This record gives sequence, structure tokens and C-alpha cells, in this order.
Amino acid sequence: MDHTPKAVHDNDLAVLEVRLPAEHSIPLVFASPHSGCDYPAEFLASSVLDPVTLRRSEDSFVHDLFGAAASRGAPLIRALFPRAYVDPNREPYELDPAMFADPLPEYVNTRSPRVAAGLGTIARVVANGAQIYGRKLRFAEAEHRINTCYRPYHSRLQALVDATMRRFGCCVLVDCHSMPSSGRPMDEGRAPGGVDIVLGDCFGTSCASAVSEAAEKCLRERRYRVVRNAPYAGGFTTRHYGRPGIGVHALQVEINRRLYMDEIAFERGPGFRQLTDHITVLIDALAAIPREELLPP
Repeated sequence: MDHTPKAVHDNDLAVLEVRLPAEHSIPLVFASPHSGCDYPAEFLASSVLDPVTLRRSEDSFVHDLFGAAASRGAPLIRALFPRAYVDPNREPYELDPAMFADPLPEYVNTRSPRVAAGLGTIARVVANGAQIYGRKLRFAEAEHRINTCYRPYHSRLQALVDATMRRFGCCVLVDCHSMPSSGRPMDEGRAPGGVDIVLGDCFGTSCASAVSEAAEKCLRERRYRVVRNAPYAGGFTTRHYGRPGIGVHALQVEINRRLYMDEIAFERGPGFRQLTDHITVLIDALAAIPREELLPP
């Protein structure tokens, strides 16, 4: 089977997909920022890595694991561009100055742990630590990716959160991710051995306790080994959108890929259907949280 990613011309790159429910009936929004696999041809040509190695950074199939969101009454947004091209789960400008031929503007965050790990808004490495580029980039290239991919993604995500707040007075944003079974060079560290799912709520600051507790209870009842905030406490999306004081709750969900896919062949595994069914139960559990637990004080 051909595992080469889909290559598209830069001018034809679709940025995002939004799956909308027939009726927005529950105060939830789901986001999959890292499952995109449309690779700009110019980006593939500029990388020293083969196309399959570039895919190691993808959260493959995560948008399908949470695919029941729309049928359950909640929108799901998915980035179609790959995180190796630009990462929407970072600040707009987390950039490594060593990657660029020209000086970076003063407003760029060059010292974050994500940048140090090589995984800023424009990544230096893929998930196995391999260097992506054989040349230095120009800042204009980063600006182009941020303006054409990153900003439209967050503009639409913010609009979905705002619409949910207007409709229900509160919103639970679930940021959906996967983690390789062997770990990755992330700033947060590596997933502990044997862990199936990591729930990140920024140590209780990005959502009401009822949200994390409902998710953990649901998953543990289905015999998943669940931990909170170790090693993934939540990325930019969780920190930026999670403001429980005004009724916006954000929870990051990291799923071990061995549960549902072949990480070498980039194919769905035998556990995919069962996990998808269990994620649908998780969606229902989050939707069942009493509204008074989610509304601002």
C-alpha cells in the first residue's frame, strides 16, 4: 500500500474541514489540529526527509475517532494541513531563530520549551527527532504559513466557541490528539509506559473539575489506563481557550496510537472500531455534565 502523503500545490491547499451537526444540541466543540495530511508540494520538495518520515508527526485518524461528534450534536473542526508544515497548537510565533536566515521580529517567542524541543509553530524536527530542512528558511515563509493556515484555523475555531457560548452560555472544547506508543521528543516529556490516554487540563486551570472527572470516569470504566497532565498538561489550544471563569472549558485528550492503528503502515488497526465506539460514549458523557457545572459563577 502507498503511504505517501497527499501532495497538493500551495495554491490549492485546503486549510480546514468543519463537520457541523444538523442541530447544535450540546455545548461541546471538538478540534483535531494534528490529523491533517495534505502536504504542499513545495514543502515536500524543500524537506530533506522522505514523505513517509514526515508523516510521523501526524495524529493519524483522530478526526475519525471523534467522528460521531456531529451526529451527537456538536461541531468538529480539523486542520487539513500537516503539523510538520505549521502547528496550530502553538502560539502564533514560537520560532527557532537558528532555523532562519534573517533576523526574527522582537515579538517572536524564541525561548519556549516547544522551540527548544524543535517543535515550535514551524517545526525543526518530526516526531522521531529527524531534521526536516537542509537549508535555512526565510521569515516570510513562516509568515505565509501562519497567515494562510494557522490564522484561518483559529479564526474558525474561535467562531465555533463563540457560537456555542451564545447558544448555551458555556462551552466545552475538546482538543483531540494521539501520542506514539514509543514516545516523542516533546517538551512535556514522554508518555509513561502502559498509559492509554492522557487528559490535560493545565493542572485544573483550563476547565471545571466536572469535565476532567467525567472524562476520566468514562474512560476508566472502559478499562483504559488514564492519567492527568503527565506528561501532557495541554498545549496552546487548551491554555488559550480554557477560561472556566467565563464558562469556556478546554480539555486535551491524548490517545496512545497502539490502541487503534499500525504506526508503521499508517493503517487503522483492529482496535479502531472499539475505540471509536468508546470515544462516542465519551462524547455522550461530556454532554451529560449538568449545565450548572459549566456555567460561569
